[in-house]
Amino acid sequence: MTMVGVMNGGMMEDIAIVGGLIGVQFVYAANAVLLSYLMSLGLQSLTLVIFTSFATFLILLPLAFYYERCKWPTKVSFKLLIQLLLLSLGGVTLFQSLFLKGINLTSPAMGTAMPNLAPGLIFIIAWIFRLEKVNLSCTYSRVKIIGTLLCVLGALTMSIMQSISTPTSAKEGTIQSSSPPPNVTFDRHKLIGCLYLLAAVLILSSNIVLQAFTLADFPAPMSLCALTSFFGTFITATVQLVEDHEFKTGWPPVSVGDMIGYSLLGGALSGICLSFNGWALEKRGPVLVSMFSPVGTVCSVIFSVVTLGETINIGSFAGMFLMFTGLYFVLWAKGKEGYAKGGGLESEYGAEKPLLS
Repeated sequence: MTMVGVMNGGMMEDIAIVGGLIGVQFVYAANAVLLSYLMSLGLQSLTLVIFTSFATFLILLPLAFYYERCKWPTKVSFKLLIQLLLLSLGGVTLFQSLFLKGINLTSPAMGTAMPNLAPGLIFIIAWIFRLEKVNLSCTYSRVKIIGTLLCVLGALTMSIMQSISTPTSAKEGTIQSSSPPPNVTFDRHKLIGCLYLLAAVLILSSNIVLQAFTLADFPAPMSLCALTSFFGTFITATVQLVEDHEFKTGWPPVSVGDMIGYSLLGGALSGICLSFNGWALEKRGPVLVSMFSPVGTVCSVIFSVVTLGETINIGSFAGMFLMFTGLYFVLWAKGKEGYAKGGGLESEYGAEKPLLS
């Protein structure tokens, strides 16, 4: 009876993790569309990062104090402080700023598609630093590698297809034909936007690996999110001051009340999503968390078509199909491995455990 209860509990946890990660991507997609709209009105990307990050800190701090106070370390080591500052610089200032600049030059769909490169980049980073051991004779390891490559290929396919500029006459429908016209060209701004997004995803991948190590010493995901949001707010404000020699907000198109309301809403949703991602990261590891980003891509495409009137071509659908195929390959392999070991999708992660196997 006890064994049955443990199995049911593990299954419910797996369902909660998978369902929660899908919900997180749905929220991220809607937020990307809204951010794109706000920047089109003239709001500065760094201003959005500052306000939403500080709102995230204000909302999460009391919750972290109530639920995770017992998990806080009694002494903050120099190593932990450096990790917190690096997570704040990378995850808040650099990632969000580059991400917002990228979707401003491309589209929300592209902004949510690029993070699908994260699993492949995580694997490369882990291999470079010898954090990853892959047994090529193991079927599950090979399937995970193939799935990751499919995700990367799908993201690149969608990036290239979305960067193609076509004549106005070819943009009359919501879904375009996959055969390009003879005078097809690549949009320079979209290519630069893709480079911004690629840099953002590279930073995000490094951040995910670092966060996995930090959670081993500081197992409080909500508190970690609150601290990095707090530090990130001041780092971003400093960057804006150095870059522009003043604080530019772009207030005229948006009232202060609306901006505060969005900041609180965005901060609350961001805090909840980041905290859940941190909890899932602690339970199941960084690659499983990052493999759900294709869900956000599809949601973002749908939102963009419905609300912003953007177009999508057949080649982009092909890229999405490849990404989802890779997603299910990796989830299948991780599920088989986890249940073979007697756990859920995968055993809990520690800093010493491999990232992809």
